[in-house]
Amino acid sequence: MNRATRQKADSLYLFLATLFITALIVCNLIANKFVTVDLGFKIFTISAGVLPYPITFLITDILSEIYGRAKTNKVVLMGFFALIFTLFILWLGSQFPSIVASPLSDELYQRAYGNSWRVIMSSMVAYIVAQLVDVRLFHFWKKMTGGKHLWLRNNASTILSQLVDTTLVILVLFAGELEWSVIGGYIRDGWMFKALVALADTPFLYATTWFIRKRLKLKFAQEVN
Repeated sequence: MNRATRQKADSLYLFLATLFITALIVCNLIANKFVTVDLGFKIFTISAGVLPYPITFLITDILSEIYGRAKTNKVVLMGFFALIFTLFILWLGSQFPSIVASPLSDELYQRAYGNSWRVIMSSMVAYIVAQLVDVRLFHFWKKMTGGKHLWLRNNASTILSQLVDTTLVILVLFAGELEWSVIGGYIRDGWMFKALVALADTPFLYATTWFIRKRLKLKFAQEVN
C-alpha cells in the first residue's frame, strides 16, 4: 500500500471511529425517552436510543471487514472511555446551579439527565460485552467461510450480540423497578427492532465495503495491514 492509499485508509478509519463514538454517545443521551415505532405489521415500544444504536454495529462490521479485529476492538474501547467521559461531563454540569435566565433549569436538567448515570452505566456494561462479542463472532464466521458470505457474518454476529446488549441494558435499567412481563416486552421489542434494522442494512454494508475496497485497492477479503 503506497503512502497516498495509506493516508486514505487512515482518514477513513478516523471518520468511521468518530461516527461510531458520536452515535454511541447520542444513543445514551436520548435513551430515557421511550417511543413507539409503527412499521405497519407491528408497533414497537423502544427507547429512543435504540433508533441510532444499530449504526454502531454496522460500523464495527465495516471496520472488522476492512481493518481487522485488533483495529476494530480499539474503536470499541475508545467508545467505552468516551461514555465514561460523557458521564463525568453530565455530573460536572449538575454541580453548578443554573442562573435565572437559563433556558434549562436545574429541575429540567435533572429530569433530562438525572437518570443518565444509570442509563450510561447499564449501557457500558452491555456495550462492552455486546460489541466485543459482535467483533469476535464476525471474525469467527469470516474464518469459517474463508471471507465469503458477508451477509451471514454481518447478520449472525449483529443479531446475536444485540440480543445480549438489549437484555443486559433492560435488566440493569429496570430489574426491581418494573414487572417482569413489562421488562420482557421491552427486551423483545428492542431486540426485534435492532434485528430488522440489521437485516435491512445488509445491502448498505455490501455497497460500502465494495466502495472502500475499490478506493483502497484491496483484494477480496483483504484487510488493511
